[in-house]
Amino acid sequence: MDYQKKYEQWLHHPGMEKELKRELKQIASDQAEVSSRFSRELTFGTGGIRGQMGAGLARLNIYIIRKVTAGLANYLNQTKGTMPSVVIAYDTRHKSRQFARETAAVLTCRGIKAWLFKEPVPTPLLSFAVRELKASAGVVITASHNPPSDNGYKVYGSDGGQITDTPAQDIIAQVSLIENELAVPVADLKKVEKSGLFEPVGQEIEELYFKRLQELYFSSDWWGKEPLPVRVVYTPLHGTGSMAVPRALQNAGVKDLFVVPEQAEMDPDCPTVWCPNPEEPEVFDLAVSLGKKEGADLLLATDLDGDRLGAMVRSRTGDYVTLTGNQLGCLMLDYLLSRKQERGELPANSMVMQTVVTTAMGKAVAGTYGVEVVETLTGFKYLGEQIKEHIDTGKKTFLFGFEESYGYLVGTFVRDKDGVQAAQLAAEMAAYYNHRGLNALEALEQLFRTHGYFREELVNLELLESEPERVEQVMEHLRGADLRLAGFPVVRLDDYLKQENIDSLTGKRLPTLLPSSNSLKYYLEKDGWFCIRPSGTEAKIKIYLGVREKCSEKATAELSSLKEKVLAVVEAI
Repeated sequence: MDYQKKYEQWLHHPGMEKELKRELKQIASDQAEVSSRFSRELTFGTGGIRGQMGAGLARLNIYIIRKVTAGLANYLNQTKGTMPSVVIAYDTRHKSRQFARETAAVLTCRGIKAWLFKEPVPTPLLSFAVRELKASAGVVITASHNPPSDNGYKVYGSDGGQITDTPAQDIIAQVSLIENELAVPVADLKKVEKSGLFEPVGQEIEELYFKRLQELYFSSDWWGKEPLPVRVVYTPLHGTGSMAVPRALQNAGVKDLFVVPEQAEMDPDCPTVWCPNPEEPEVFDLAVSLGKKEGADLLLATDLDGDRLGAMVRSRTGDYVTLTGNQLGCLMLDYLLSRKQERGELPANSMVMQTVVTTAMGKAVAGTYGVEVVETLTGFKYLGEQIKEHIDTGKKTFLFGFEESYGYLVGTFVRDKDGVQAAQLAAEMAAYYNHRGLNALEALEQLFRTHGYFREELVNLELLESEPERVEQVMEHLRGADLRLAGFPVVRLDDYLKQENIDSLTGKRLPTLLPSSNSLKYYLEKDGWFCIRPSGTEAKIKIYLGVREKCSEKATAELSSLKEKVLAVVEAI
């Protein structure tokens, strides 16, 4: 690609958006910046595109939104028959509403009906609406938990789940056929609304979603209809959770609910946090202060689009302790299975789902209830795919799905991770343990004593965006190496790209029965493991590590030693 020629095309485009025009003029004398913006394009990662907003092919703007939507429209028109339809939602980020309307304008220009939410909503509501409206697809404008300077575009299938690899590649192929992103035609939404091609999503969809949430309650069995015995502080971190999570918690019986006032309003600048990510303990600082003031048992936080949930629990000393995504998932899993078992609602074909980089403790917990655990590739889109294959066909009964990156699902009326469902279940679980004279930390300790002390960690190795080939070099080197770690013998390797697992002792090879993915998972003696894969959205290599030991101190030391040895191998490459 002649990046300078492309830059000039954008700079002199007569219809160029004024804000982008200013940016283009500002970088005119900076060849490195021009190159970084025009020598490559944003590409589809896990279900869509995500990146920094601004002018250029490598930034997110209305022209990239139009190009991607045109490719999606062409795909839908070729594969979904007459008059396909798409539901569009958006979060609280800068330009989210504008990007959502641009999406609708491109779709309707190509004869595709577009439903658009009137206000920012959590991503789970988009998934729900796609299913309820029987749409052909869904689009949500969000960058999830990324910094405020970013935005993104995620595509959902007709089942309400994120698109998986095959449809993603088909859409990408159609996007690549759009030669000029500056010339994509758009419709006048006011005119097409009169024709019925453009329609707002009705309030009844939101009401039905909250009604379905009520089907997930268990508390009436052990507590009745009184307010739950739990004090909860919640922060939406300036995001869409503010319109859903408090209502869900109050409906579930949480009356002692305190929303962090400084973070309650939807604000695209997220002024109180550097990044609205509930995986980061520092985003809880204001929640901790409010929690101490109100004597809260549980602190909850969701990201900007409300699909991820983080939690902290008050200890006996009054301090608040962070739960990892794995720990919260296992606590909720044990609570849910124990309640279903008590009610006689554990079918023989029950199924729990988790990803290959999620804690092995999930299998240990589910195993005590005789429940099968199915593992998928990394990313909640693969859990949605498995629900479609096993649950919708009646082969299995879905009970719970989770991933280490703070994503959880209880009810399959949504087909993506749902921070609203998760907040409701977490609060009910905390109330249950309060009712039994425990806190969630003590309940977690009981699980550790029963199943072993599991410890996990994720390490992100940052790479320069200009050197994406470095990621492939590392993966190919590891794939061809006979990896040996002192003190951590490798007993099995799962190569998800080649779709085979390899026994290190016998050399025997068996199929993984999972889709192809550029990831490697190493199983070690004594229940340890680590997995290496490229990030789907950023210039990073992700390294997941996990161990299991008989005591907490040994597990912590073992994880530290494993991390040191794995990083030494990767960094040497």
